[in-house]
Amino acid sequence: MSGARRLGAVDAMWLEMDRPENLMVVDSLMWFDDPLDWDRMLDVTRRRIVERFPVFRQRAVHPLGGLLGPFWEDDPDFALERHVRRATLPPPGDDADLQRYVEAQVSRPLDRDRPLWEMHLIDGYRGGCAVLSRFHHSLADGIALAQVLLSLTDATPDGDLRDDLVELVPPARATRRRVLSVPTPGGLLRAVANAPFVVDAQTAADAWRLAGQTLHVADKLLLGHNPESPLIGSPGIAKRTVWSQTVPVAEIRRVGHPSGATVNDVLVAAVSGALASYVRWHGGEPADLTTMVPVDVREPGVPLPRELGNKFALVLLPLPTGTASPLARLAESKRRMDVIKISPEAAITFGLAGAIGRTHRRLSRPLVDFFAGKAIGVTTDVPGPRELRYVAGTRVAGALGWVPGSGRQTVGVCIFSYARQVRVGFKVDAATVPDPERLVEAFDAELDDYLRLPHAV
Repeated sequence: MSGARRLGAVDAMWLEMDRPENLMVVDSLMWFDDPLDWDRMLDVTRRRIVERFPVFRQRAVHPLGGLLGPFWEDDPDFALERHVRRATLPPPGDDADLQRYVEAQVSRPLDRDRPLWEMHLIDGYRGGCAVLSRFHHSLADGIALAQVLLSLTDATPDGDLRDDLVELVPPARATRRRVLSVPTPGGLLRAVANAPFVVDAQTAADAWRLAGQTLHVADKLLLGHNPESPLIGSPGIAKRTVWSQTVPVAEIRRVGHPSGATVNDVLVAAVSGALASYVRWHGGEPADLTTMVPVDVREPGVPLPRELGNKFALVLLPLPTGTASPLARLAESKRRMDVIKISPEAAITFGLAGAIGRTHRRLSRPLVDFFAGKAIGVTTDVPGPRELRYVAGTRVAGALGWVPGSGRQTVGVCIFSYARQVRVGFKVDAATVPDPERLVEAFDAELDDYLRLPHAV
């Protein structure tokens, strides 16, 4: 096997978790106000992604019938053109036409005989174009893949014409806007390991508090469940993708400033209100629903490795969908997220994912389904560039990306900021949530209510 290397335990777990109703594919969308030079764009893709990260030229194989686990091996017939599709939207080429195209693709499995990724170059969108990228979760987690895709962009229109092979270094954790910021799992686990041997009063108190938090996390992971809701059901194959308009980050920041709430606290509160409105529209009684939130556990400032891979944790965030007042919902969103930020939950779930990945597929799949069943889906926050960016000389107008749901999950949410604007996208199961436009309508109304509050002026 030329260039073969074994998949990491977590990467192998995601490779085996595909099922027709929930594919393990990270779907990303980038659009432009003007047409792109596709040849120039593909040259950038080849230099900055395919040549930089070997996994984009490798396919997954199972030697000896899978006895040794899956391996990545070089695809002897690799050609960039085999991973690129061209399409043109029908007139008028508006958001609805682009959404229909994306929806037709996101339920289609990737070809397992080739490297597990593809790009769709889409003409005819609002006089410009769009790029849909689909990467299997076994290649890397969504946090890393966002960095990979952003490496296609430049600060100037001619940036791709210069020598640009620089290391992909994530933003420093202290300056990165993210849903959660937690200590590294290693630090927390070392604290637990060292606890019995310390006599310092403060350290002992910290260890005792950590033990209590760990029990709380274990209770949430093992006993937590979602109530019955119109947003919960048996997922089918078809998915819907919709997105909101953009809102300036500065306006959202003003909403949260008086209470110390972050931009993400406000957005999570608005998403919670939108979900509650959807439940009411369908005759249900809003109650708190739980979503999963990915947390990056890489060391800050360290370049992404050439092998990529998955290195993230998932934490359970109970959304205050059962809280009626918008202000109370905002306060509760902040409180719950503050609790998770100092919790060892990310460390626990990171270790748990590694342990599950080392089990046999017959055991790992039901275990993943068990924990996935604690949430309606996954909510991601992608802090994109604050300044305008260009791909192959053309300015990026906007972007979104959705990580996959697992098991019976039905609602994925993406919060994406770019050029000091923020947008929220929903990817939902079409059978369970057939009218996601109502989610967007409710989210826009909820956020507008926050922006109209007196303290937001």
